[in-house]
Amino acid sequence: MKKFKGISVFPGIVIGEAFVYDSAPPPVPRYFVRDEHVDKEINRYKEAVVRAKREIESLKDSHGDEETMGILDSHLLMLDDPEFSTSIEASLRDEQKNVEWVILDVSERYIKKLIAMDNEYFRDRVHDLRDVSNRLINHLLYRERLSLADVSREVVLVCHDLMPSEAIQMNKRYIRGIAMDAGGRTSHTAILARAFEIPAVLGLASITENVSSGQTVILDGTAGEIIVDPTDDVLAEYGRKMREFEEYTVDLLSLNELPAETKDGKRIFLKANIEVPDEIDSVIAHGADGVGLFRTEFLFMFSGRLPDEDKQYAAYRRVLESMKNKNVIIRTLDLGGDKVLAGVIDNLDEHNPILGWRAIRFCLSNVDIFKTQLRALLRASVYGNLSIMFPLVSSQQELLDALSILDDVKAELDAKSIPYDKNLRVGVMIEVPAAALTADILAQKVDFFSIGTNDLIQYTLAIDRGNEKVAYLYQPFNMGVLRLIRMTVEHAHRVGIPVSMCGEMAGDPLATLLLLGLGLDELSMSPASIPEIKKLIRSVSLNECEELAGTVLSMTNTGDVLRFVEKKMKELGVYGSEK
Repeated sequence: MKKFKGISVFPGIVIGEAFVYDSAPPPVPRYFVRDEHVDKEINRYKEAVVRAKREIESLKDSHGDEETMGILDSHLLMLDDPEFSTSIEASLRDEQKNVEWVILDVSERYIKKLIAMDNEYFRDRVHDLRDVSNRLINHLLYRERLSLADVSREVVLVCHDLMPSEAIQMNKRYIRGIAMDAGGRTSHTAILARAFEIPAVLGLASITENVSSGQTVILDGTAGEIIVDPTDDVLAEYGRKMREFEEYTVDLLSLNELPAETKDGKRIFLKANIEVPDEIDSVIAHGADGVGLFRTEFLFMFSGRLPDEDKQYAAYRRVLESMKNKNVIIRTLDLGGDKVLAGVIDNLDEHNPILGWRAIRFCLSNVDIFKTQLRALLRASVYGNLSIMFPLVSSQQELLDALSILDDVKAELDAKSIPYDKNLRVGVMIEVPAAALTADILAQKVDFFSIGTNDLIQYTLAIDRGNEKVAYLYQPFNMGVLRLIRMTVEHAHRVGIPVSMCGEMAGDPLATLLLLGLGLDELSMSPASIPEIKKLIRSVSLNECEELAGTVLSMTNTGDVLRFVEKKMKELGVYGSEK
């Protein structure tokens, strides 16, 4: 028996037969061509591009969901990229190699540049480039690709990597889990696994070297672990855990129609964070009160280009109509930092992009892009209950500038008699200490706050959350962070506006009672986390939570805070679950 630890992408326990999928292409032929045959190789390349485009368009016709269309559109853009095509043709003429060899060489040069960039998003785009080059080579050699759509029995998919087009085509009925050597939380495989609700563990490094097709494996998507050839005792243990997890999940879903309300009547709204419109089915299935954060930058990053107004409008309208009249908070574009878009915004010239030209700063510098998104949002607002939220606001002036541009867009729509929700609410994310410290000023100009703890914690503690060397310092229960949260809530409530939290802390069961005691009105998290948080809220009184928070705020040590919260939750009978 062997155990492997990776990155948890979607929770759940799966016990099953491993299916090891080798997506690596067969060896590419390598030979030199004469001068008079170079033009023939160039024509072969152009014909392969045409066939590859035709194949991708066919995939688009059969897979109409938003994230799939975005991925395939980005592949079409790569095929149309003049720089890539020019590099291929120049290499063919200069090196006089066969076209398959040249495509492999050129794509690997680009891939090395992407890997060298200290940016997870760029590194994850390596999959797309390899996917496109493999597709071209397969067409040149007239090779059929093994399709994961043909899987016809329940398996745990084990692979080194997974090309986006392969993930799109996989048979979701029979592929019950995914274990992968490569991949991160922002990779296409991770995003698709969450959208399809398939338990998945990525970043396992060497799982393909340690498992063969047909072996029994346990995939624990909750703990981020894979067990190969489990003993009978371990198999029995995880069989019990799997049944308990399923029973617990069913039990939690029975709360869907009930409000997240404390025993003494305090209602807390539980909403969902989403990245793509197709996640709405999961939002509804898990009983969310609405969408607390729609990260719109993924509409841009999937396609690799700026989506036009109508494309954005269609995506926003779809989410709003699906949620009927439940509130949907859509965050304006948050590109920059670790989310880049080649040709539009990158961080190649920034020494510290997380502190650089990103989010509202980028939008205020690119008013045309900002206005296009705001027009699409306003046009869609008549189809549901929309709120707009500005990210990374650090001063009143930034907020005033953003509101002014929003007013300009409203005036443009009024002039054309285009309807929009005149009562639409506008809020800001509290993500930097400056925003929390001036919350009393910002609260005068907006309808709500949403605390983004992922960034607030890293900026408050001066911690790069992607740096493993200092990861131990990334502490949501740090007293500085807790005091900023409390300060933000107090200033907001003084002027009568609600406060939500949409960072990872909002979905942490250990933090739930403390957040209620600190006065949060709404919590927004991954859809699958909602039922467990709802059960916790319904198990306690607000008075108990406020007493807990009062004691915590008088403490000085993060370790003491954690130990006290755990102890108090055990006393209340809500710490630990069957999950």
